[in-house]
Amino acid sequence: MTSDPYQDNRGNRDASVVNQKPPSTLKGYGTETKGHPDARTGEPYLIGDTMTGGYGTGADILHECTIAVDEGQIAVIVGPNGAGKSTAMKAVFGMLNVRQGAVRLNGEDITRLTPQARVAKGMAFVPQTSNIFTSLTVEENLEMGAFLRTDDIQGTMDQVYELFPILREKRRQAAGELSGGQRQQVAVGRALMTKPKVLMLDEPTAGVSPIVMDELFDRIIEVARTGISILMVEQNARQALEIADKGYVLVQGRNAFTDTGKALLEDPEVRRSFLGG
Repeated sequence: MTSDPYQDNRGNRDASVVNQKPPSTLKGYGTETKGHPDARTGEPYLIGDTMTGGYGTGADILHECTIAVDEGQIAVIVGPNGAGKSTAMKAVFGMLNVRQGAVRLNGEDITRLTPQARVAKGMAFVPQTSNIFTSLTVEENLEMGAFLRTDDIQGTMDQVYELFPILREKRRQAAGELSGGQRQQVAVGRALMTKPKVLMLDEPTAGVSPIVMDELFDRIIEVARTGISILMVEQNARQALEIADKGYVLVQGRNAFTDTGKALLEDPEVRRSFLGG
């Protein structure tokens, strides 16, 4: 990836993934503040703090696991299969029992809130699969993302179309007829329609080509630049850490390594054990 995602399009002419507009055309999705710890608490904007828990009454999958992200930054969770990456994401979003530890958003303890209540607080979650309504059009999918809003949603929809131009072109088409990369754009766009402060992405590049993966990462960078916090689980660890402000390597539900994305990429043990050398 280039150091500046707007410097060029790396030869890719597929309008379904490349936004040809300069970055200044993209406005915020409801938040314009930039990434620093909460002034009152000194901790990150969103934190799952020493979480221990699992699904239902089953065994614990997470063991004192901590995941956090500041405003306008990108935090990436990586690790081997079965490490608890998606489980940690779901714990932060309230989809499983956190038996010990806490989840805090902007200094507020939200550990016992339902996922629906967390959406109302400004969190949006895009699951890896079943993340669009295939029988609805692209535009209807985006409208569904704004179901909690009572204000005019057209401005946000226009911003989503600026971010993903192919969606405007295909807005009357059934989402189930789109390519895998375009479906992911619909899923992310629908989440942005909530005007979130935190956008959580579970394997956003699963099953897409390397070129589409690269461009989706560029769009994620662009969203973060508007002040939205990005928390992301990714199997493409090396590429994800390249764009990460903070990286978390999980092993068996525990924090194995935590550092900046750049530092983790340069760590010999991380490279040898998790990045293929």
